[in-house]
Amino acid sequence: MTEPCRIIGVLDSGSRSLTAEALTHLNSAEVVIGGQRLLALLADAIAPGAECHELTGQLSRVPAWISDAQSAGKKVVVLATGDPLCHGIAGFLIGKLGHGNVEVLPNLSMLQLACARLGQSWQSVRIGSVHSRDAGEWTPGADAQHGLYELLQLLRQSPLTAVLTSPDNTPDRIARMLQQEAPAAHYDIAVAARLLQADEHISGWLSVDEAAGRRFADPNIVLIRQKRDMDEALFGLPDARFQQRKPDKGLITKREVRAVSLARMALKPDSIVWDIGAGSGSVGLEAARLCARGHVYAIEKNADDTAIALANRASLRVSNYSLRHGRAPDGLETWPDPDAVFIGGSGGELRELIALCLQRLRDGGHLVMNFATIENLAAAVEALKAAGADWDVLQLQAARSKPILDMHRLQAENPIWIVAAQPGSEKNTEDTHDSK
Repeated sequence: MTEPCRIIGVLDSGSRSLTAEALTHLNSAEVVIGGQRLLALLADAIAPGAECHELTGQLSRVPAWISDAQSAGKKVVVLATGDPLCHGIAGFLIGKLGHGNVEVLPNLSMLQLACARLGQSWQSVRIGSVHSRDAGEWTPGADAQHGLYELLQLLRQSPLTAVLTSPDNTPDRIARMLQQEAPAAHYDIAVAARLLQADEHISGWLSVDEAAGRRFADPNIVLIRQKRDMDEALFGLPDARFQQRKPDKGLITKREVRAVSLARMALKPDSIVWDIGAGSGSVGLEAARLCARGHVYAIEKNADDTAIALANRASLRVSNYSLRHGRAPDGLETWPDPDAVFIGGSGGELRELIALCLQRLRDGGHLVMNFATIENLAAAVEALKAAGADWDVLQLQAARSKPILDMHRLQAENPIWIVAAQPGSEKNTEDTHDSK
């Protein structure tokens, strides 16, 4: 029977961090694979004649190295930091080689050590990693292509987050991202640097601003805790919560219409949403808050409204929302296919937009449109018929109470047509009339 490859978790105290079993496997290994730092750290425990492979930048070759060594009857050890199954190499190798060809000997994780140093319970911690390529500084409005995007969404949802960093994606870079995307008073940051080494340093809990202006020794692990929950409702915010351009009435999708439109979009936590004709941004921004693991791509042709929507994004601290100034459909070809589309306005391209959106919608996706004029409603219905779409129309007319002397009356809002559509399903065209 082929002897399994041992994946051994190592701490920065070197050989002293290993159990007797792990040390015996390492001492007798004929092939040792690891990063340059770990190979150097454990050089005194590696047999003089052992074949060593440095894996940095060569991860894809590691399974072949292991398979070749096992085929030759050699004992193989892979060195990893801490717990190899916690954002480590073990999961990758098990997936490639099979569980029966691998034995994992875990050590304490760096997360455990960091929490121990801070006296922080960690049973509820969620783990994020930016231990990868240089992501660059965060840019507001960036989407999932940015290397810090996934972490930012996690930080919004997790009361306590542990972050595995890299020499490029540093604690201060993460703090600068939070400066742009979250109220500074909502988060504290602690950094545990060079754990178990002579120059180990634990920062203690710092404010976001403090962490953003400091440099920390590498390697390190970052703990980020929410000091308080986000304190606004996810859904149905008052119209006054949004900045809006006001000629005589606010250019905004009113709360009642917004609520029904969002409901008809059938959003899920990970939905990709298009918001065409974003206006003040109210629909798209509420969609982004509802789709915490998704993203909203918005476009607005009016420069003043674009600036207002961006101000609303900043005020609400919504990080999964990208807005561009332009006229649809220009640029939509670069967006990922949507699960839901909202059209709140168009510049005469309505028929073209409807056809495009129906074509790009993912399976089960929904197109929702708002119209205040009979002409635009008629144009939309004709376009939906031409596309063979399944559709329905709802007229919504709300009335809000207004004070009059010591009493109240109802003042009607403008009626709005809400059109909901999906790409047409194949229908049975067989004549179903009763035969006689």
